[in-house]
Amino acid sequence: MQIKLPFDTNKPVSGEARVEIDKPIAEVFSFVGEHFFENYPKWAEEIVEFEPLDGGDVFVGAKAKQVRKDNNTEIESVFEIADYQPEQKLVLRGVTQPYRQSYLLEAAEHKKPTSLTFRFELLELEVFMRPFEKLIRYAIEDGAENTVENIKNLIAAECN
Repeated sequence: MQIKLPFDTNKPVSGEARVEIDKPIAEVFSFVGEHFFENYPKWAEEIVEFEPLDGGDVFVGAKAKQVRKDNNTEIESVFEIADYQPEQKLVLRGVTQPYRQSYLLEAAEHKKPTSLTFRFELLELEVFMRPFEKLIRYAIEDGAENTVENIKNLIAAECN
């Protein structure tokens, strides 16, 4: 007999944030996409260790290992580049943990400003964590806001 749960255990928990950056899309993508392995630890302040596993080039399938400090707990994961479309998007997929991170860029015909949307999706949530889904979503949304603001501030400081 199969037990039917009152919620979908495979339903992703996600959050996103968007920011306008007063730079052309080529500059923003260069910072976020082309130089991802170099710049990611700068905007992801919770990273305590980071290591690209396939060199410094960004391409679909390239992997990296990270250790993040989250609520005084260190969490190690490996992720890979799942989608890479210059001046449009960079998508990472967790290999050892079920998550996806997307960096989506838009601009009107290569003019300023560039709109950067960051989306984080926790693709699976353990059954015992489902009662905390709203708190988890809030934490993801807060983290997404911090991510886009950090990227915007770094680009402003480094691309002048």
